[in-house]
Amino acid sequence: MPERLQIARDWLPRYTGMPLDQFGDYILLTNFRNYLDRFAEMFGCEVWGEGRPMQAATNGQGLSLVHFGMGSPNAATIMDLLGARHPKGVLFLGKCGGLKHSTEIGHFILPIAAIRGEGTSNDYFPPEVPALPSFKLHKFVSEKIVAHGHEYRTGVVYSTNRRLWEHDHQFHRRLERMTCIAIDMETATVFIVGHYNQISRGALLLVSDLPLLPEGVKTSDTDRQVTGLWTETHLQIGIEAMTDVGEKGEQIKHFRY
Repeated sequence: MPERLQIARDWLPRYTGMPLDQFGDYILLTNFRNYLDRFAEMFGCEVWGEGRPMQAATNGQGLSLVHFGMGSPNAATIMDLLGARHPKGVLFLGKCGGLKHSTEIGHFILPIAAIRGEGTSNDYFPPEVPALPSFKLHKFVSEKIVAHGHEYRTGVVYSTNRRLWEHDHQFHRRLERMTCIAIDMETATVFIVGHYNQISRGALLLVSDLPLLPEGVKTSDTDRQVTGLWTETHLQIGIEAMTDVGEKGEQIKHFRY
């Protein structure tokens, strides 16, 4: 059988359509196609992978953006395949549901950890291993949020592989007992699989809905409103943070056990 790295080197271009040598040292991940289109428009770069499971683009400063789809299995897949390139840093730009009364639509969240409710991460480490970001990467992100004049929240995010749970009041009560600040589908997986592959990683989440409130459940209309108001800022902060990491040359180390 081919070695794991050999498979990843073949499959990363296969899934994205982008040659391995076109991937930059720093990677933005998203599961929203309009982020990729806007990125390509900003830098005048080619979008690879039309008709493939994932699409990608790289600007002239060594920063790539990959649209990997939705859900923890896809998040695990791209974090595994990026092992072929072994980037110096990966930042996930995702949306989440706010779970605290103080959390409002349009707030940014920098997770200090994620609860592994998605199940996918159990294939990489035992449940006792916490899903954590790389602190130095988050430091750059936090500086850019403040520079843009925005506040951000920190806290623990719950990641689930379950899409339609808003009707489940027992699950609501469980989330409240865990005191999570937000819920999403990918953050824990990005953190754990990044840890497994020794890739420095982080997440900047945008609160797009308030699912514990009947009137706060996301709809097509409310999602369009959030996209129109906040996508540009969300993407710009991610671009500036990852560009800054690269330009300052401060290594984000991942220590072996």
